[in-house]
Amino acid sequence: MKIALASPPIPKSINDSLYWLEKLVKDAVKDQAEIICFPESYIPGYPGMGYEPEERSAERLEMALRKVCEIAAENCIAIIIPMDWHHHDGILNLAHVVSNTGELLGYQTKNQLDPSEENFWIPGTERSIFEVNGVKFGITICHEGFRYPESVRWAAQHDAKIVFHPHFGGSDTHGVKLTEWGNKDNPYYEKAMMMRAMENTIYFASSNFASLYAESASSIIAPDGTCVAHETYGRTGVIVTEIDPELATGLLAKRFKNSLYA
Repeated sequence: MKIALASPPIPKSINDSLYWLEKLVKDAVKDQAEIICFPESYIPGYPGMGYEPEERSAERLEMALRKVCEIAAENCIAIIIPMDWHHHDGILNLAHVVSNTGELLGYQTKNQLDPSEENFWIPGTERSIFEVNGVKFGITICHEGFRYPESVRWAAQHDAKIVFHPHFGGSDTHGVKLTEWGNKDNPYYEKAMMMRAMENTIYFASSNFASLYAESASSIIAPDGTCVAHETYGRTGVIVTEIDPELATGLLAKRFKNSLYA
């Protein structure tokens, strides 16, 4: 199976998000990718990115999702599209999964919010497994995947071959320009990606924005913890990698004795 991770620029509006989404989807399809994942809260953008308040309205978000479904069907590729989404209790941070025919397959919410995010979103309460072209996968969103390994282990125990990890880490205005993937002086994020794959014996695919001062690169990690592909820091683009689901046994995740921690 060929998977793709998008590293779009920080969006200025929903229309800007959709422009880059369609462009990067087409680039992924050229390399025969079957599914592509975008970063956290890609539509309308992570809070503080500068988009107008009306971009977060339910009507605008629903319009954007319909357009994503059209793009998926037109290009015959599944899309994981992280969005803000209105709920009667507040706004959820979630990732919709759209099939290559434009069908909505469901969504995964961000259930463990960073303390700084509790004024933006409400936490979700459920976990889901998805399947595209015969390959099962899970999703964990940013802080949840970095700080709560259980979210990845749950998916591996439920036969996920890969966990997609939309996240946002970095800035266009300040920070340090990273130059070497996994360097000991880098922030811990890329090391955490390696651990999520190794400790569960599955693939881990983490998508970040192409910000000027990115704190991590979009990366695909093999079940043995090897980084098989990563994006160049700050570069807008897609990486496409062929994975072998047979290597993702979930062995270590399934050996975990849940009963000892009941």
